[in-house]
Amino acid sequence: MDAARAQISVPTLYDPTYRKIPYPAGDVPWYIGVCTDVIVRAYRELGIDLQELVHTSNVGSGDRNIDHRRVNVLGKFFARRGVSLPITKNPKDYSAGDLVTYYVPDGTFSKTHIAIVSNRENINGVPLVIHNRGYGVQEEDWLFADKITGHYRFQTEPHMEKRTEEQ
Repeated sequence: MDAARAQISVPTLYDPTYRKIPYPAGDVPWYIGVCTDVIVRAYRELGIDLQELVHTSNVGSGDRNIDHRRVNVLGKFFARRGVSLPITKNPKDYSAGDLVTYYVPDGTFSKTHIAIVSNRENINGVPLVIHNRGYGVQEEDWLFADKITGHYRFQTEPHMEKRTEEQ
């Protein structure tokens, strides 16, 4: 969550264009991103390469350039490799760092969306989320704004920790 919050100060253009990127640890240019890139970059900052993990988990189409940048594929991955939690309207059920996927019927570029739950709350105790809805990475009061389709918790495993340069 802190790694996602650090992205708020980085100006990001919303661009869902398909791009060829290196593998593993590939990324689109730093000034470009969509909602999934917030998650991918946050986990990469923790030493977790979702591009590689999603690809080796066989939950997408096998395209190393885009699978980890698709909400539905990330949802399948987190359900398989993390914990799938109940979808509720109770804000207390959502913890900092949880991942939430959405159906966004009015989405301009996509009808799916993903966000990470913040440790900050609105005045009513509802957690904020950190995400990119097309206006750059923001932390805002949006947890229950659209239909939630998935609620996941993903924690590092010892073998996923950041590799040192000697390795």
